[in-house]
Amino acid sequence: MSVEVKVPSPGESISEVEIASWLVADGDYVEKDQEIAEIDSDKATLALPAEESGVISLIAEEGEEVSVGQVIATIDTDAAAPEGDSAPKAEKEESKQEETKKEEAPAPSSEPKKESYATGSASPAAKKIIDEKGLDPSKISGTGRDGRITKEDAIKAEASMGSPTNAARPSSTSRMSSLRRKLAKRLVSVKNETAMLTTFNEVNMQPIFDLRKEYKEDFKAKHGVSLGFMSFFTLAVTRALKEFPQVNSMIDGDNLVSFDYADVSIAVSGPKGLMVPVLRNAENMSFAGVEKEIKRLATRVRDGEITVDEMTGGTFTITNGGVFGSMLSTPIINPPQSAILGMHNIVERPVAENGEVVIRPVMYVALSYDHRVIDGRESVGFLVTVKEALENPAELLMDNEIKKALGL
Repeated sequence: MSVEVKVPSPGESISEVEIASWLVADGDYVEKDQEIAEIDSDKATLALPAEESGVISLIAEEGEEVSVGQVIATIDTDAAAPEGDSAPKAEKEESKQEETKKEEAPAPSSEPKKESYATGSASPAAKKIIDEKGLDPSKISGTGRDGRITKEDAIKAEASMGSPTNAARPSSTSRMSSLRRKLAKRLVSVKNETAMLTTFNEVNMQPIFDLRKEYKEDFKAKHGVSLGFMSFFTLAVTRALKEFPQVNSMIDGDNLVSFDYADVSIAVSGPKGLMVPVLRNAENMSFAGVEKEIKRLATRVRDGEITVDEMTGGTFTITNGGVFGSMLSTPIINPPQSAILGMHNIVERPVAENGEVVIRPVMYVALSYDHRVIDGRESVGFLVTVKEALENPAELLMDNEIKKALGL
């Protein structure tokens, strides 16, 4: 009996995927539940297991874009499992490559090339071009009398060789993954289809530093996770979204959709690129709840286990370029959302306090927003509200009950 292998649906609204790689070869015997292929969507890479055991016949090729539900292979379940293979797969591939090289190798010429004292020498005009451009005359085939290199030969050689600097540098070309190509298209569309602006501010992080220094050990002992910066920023954002609901909105055709909840997307760097898992109903989360959920989602991203459902439906995004050392940036909106907050590195800077100059840990923050939805008043007011909460977390984020807010 022959069983069809069809492309599963990786998630709602996704109709096409790409065969990222086949993990088996045509004619291989596969076991039930064995991973036979990796499939790229615009959200994630998924493994495709075999539904039955048997000999597989591949229909779709690597790199081919296929539709959800399309048959990409068949499995002959009546075929018996092989007892052994006469040669390892790697040796077969190596042997095949050697045979291909032998077939493609040009046959040696039976007649020696006629040479003379003029062969390879350049005319004065050609020599000038060769010297100016740094070309290698030994790699230029002369078409002049007795093999002399002419001016035209030098000009053609310059066009084909390029600059010696580039020619000496190794390079490689590889096809971008479906995830990276879709991401590229989305980012370009954001720049072209939104009226994106960015507003900036700075945050004195000293109050958060003081809280973390005093309570981080007790917090980790109680909850099993570290008291990081992301919980402060997430709760500051959800507080500001309540005050400025326009920032928690998005365009749907000719309509403006506003949300009464805050599903905050958190940008996480993984082995396959930047992913944005979502903290659902972050407005109802505690400090410990935010830290635990971020750790869980980040682990799933780095282990390649994150699902499409866990990365869709966010209403606002936070991205932290500071972990890579970024001082300032203009983050790009994560469509169809209308705004994104960019965090950056923390650097000790001189700050004026009560008429005196003191050194404080300062972070620059950036809010990129769609001006079609959010006006300057809302964008600046939102960022100032976030800044105020971060600079006075005990009062504005903890209601002056620090231990209770931290679950201690």
